[in-house]
Amino acid sequence: MNIHPTAIVSQKAKIAEDADIGPYAVIEEDVQIGQGAKIYSHAHILNHTTIGDNCQIHMGAIIGHLPQMRKSVTTQGRLVIGNRNTFREYTTVHRSIEKEQPTMIGDDNYFMGFSHIAHDCQIANRVTVCNGTLVAGHVIIEDNAFISGNVTVHQFCRIGTFAMIGGLARVAKDVPPYMLLKGDSTIWAVNSVGLRRANFSIESRSQIKRAFKTIYKSDLNVKQAIERLKDQGSSPEINHLVEFISNSQRGICTHKKPSLWDRIFLSDPVANRTSISAYKLFRRPKAENK
Repeated sequence: MNIHPTAIVSQKAKIAEDADIGPYAVIEEDVQIGQGAKIYSHAHILNHTTIGDNCQIHMGAIIGHLPQMRKSVTTQGRLVIGNRNTFREYTTVHRSIEKEQPTMIGDDNYFMGFSHIAHDCQIANRVTVCNGTLVAGHVIIEDNAFISGNVTVHQFCRIGTFAMIGGLARVAKDVPPYMLLKGDSTIWAVNSVGLRRANFSIESRSQIKRAFKTIYKSDLNVKQAIERLKDQGSSPEINHLVEFISNSQRGICTHKKPSLWDRIFLSDPVANRTSISAYKLFRRPKAENK
């Protein structure tokens, strides 16, 4: 086991023999770390944490700390992390409130710098959480979701499989699977690019687009839209979409037609690449020479 001499590692911690522990890392006693783990300098792994194989925990990350809440926590919750997860610089992941139901993180997830996963979250597999994103407690994120930078996710929300959350968005309700969300809890469209990259068939993508129109662009309410989807035929994707919406406790995010301002500054790639100096917007025109 390669442990730097400045690292503080409890003798009671269960660490695989091929793990690599960097300088000034702190690993407490009730910690299990699997094979092939790489713990970088100044990382802190706290009690009641289990980490699977081939995980990377980068500089300054805090894994398994107490839940962040005002009331005192009397029970010792847990954090269980699967295999091949990466936690970049200064990521924070908190353990659960109750021992019986730990904070769970599956396999092959990527958490970028300064992201935060709060207590009692359930993160599935192949999820990407970008820099500065804040995920509150009891949030459920399904497989292959992509959450861009500086996003805030309200507690008890759910984000469906292959959903794409745009940067700086605020998620206050459930995000249905396969959808693209931008701005203030607003569904814009189907995550077509993500579905193509994931090799969804043309037929599956067409079914999801028809479902999107049924849910968001018809005159039906959510309950009526669900019944319409059931009548239109079944597929694994549509069945999961129907089940997700039917089980929503917070309600699903709404859809609105983007305004001209939204299309220019949130969608148009040319506008996003164009730099306009602020002084030019407010500069008075020069008087013509007489």
